[in-house]
Amino acid sequence: MPEAIEIQLKKGVLELCVLALLSEHDSYAYEIASRLADGIGMGEGTIYPLMRRLQNDGLVETYLVESTAGPSRKYYRLTSAGAASFSAQKAAWSSFAGAVQGILGGAA
Repeated sequence: MPEAIEIQLKKGVLELCVLALLSEHDSYAYEIASRLADGIGMGEGTIYPLMRRLQNDGLVETYLVESTAGPSRKYYRLTSAGAASFSAQKAAWSSFAGAVQGILGGAA
């Protein structure tokens, strides 16, 4: 796949993936970035601006957790608006992916 197309596809699902990870459990940005790097190959630099935007949009909120090995960590958790957004995005993705797969399935 050409790299530019792959990057655009990944950017298109990045918010959905972050919301999905946070729907499983609260997390800090580096952990989220690591899971995204392992799962879909997104770099760490893309996560921090997205986390700020999600917070500004009211989809996530933060809290600090003390650490014995260094400074406190900022954890993110879904708000009720974030959970609703995740549910809506997940349904939209499933419908869209199914439609694309239906088209691709018939392609030679």
